[in-house]
Amino acid sequence: MNNLVLVSHGNFCTELKASAEMIMGEQKNIYTIPLLAAEGEKEFLAKFEASTQSLDDFIVFSDLLGGTPCNILSKKIMNGASFDLYAGMNLPMVISFVNANLLGSQSDFVAEAKENTVKVNELLAADAFDEEDE
Repeated sequence: MNNLVLVSHGNFCTELKASAEMIMGEQKNIYTIPLLAAEGEKEFLAKFEASTQSLDDFIVFSDLLGGTPCNILSKKIMNGASFDLYAGMNLPMVISFVNANLLGSQSDFVAEAKENTVKVNELLAADAFDEEDE
């Protein structure tokens, strides 16, 4: 999969791409489609279709399961559109996508999201305990 489309409420998707680029460099194959406060389903869908019409193959990361961007694209899939849609996007998922493209490999985006969601306090407490044992 060579193209990634990020969709979100507001500019979260745009800023997420910018954050990924701070770490991984410019990403010309990542597209962002924000649902702005003044827009509705029709405007968002028009932006999505305009952004993806020239893409042969792409996957979509959405900010929130059950949110308007995800729901609009879910309707497209239910009406025959063919693309993978993941909800709950985060920076580790985007970096995983970039790394998979660089290596020519597959990535399990859901696993990446889960593995990178940790309570740091617990890690620090475990590390402090290990140091006391030494």
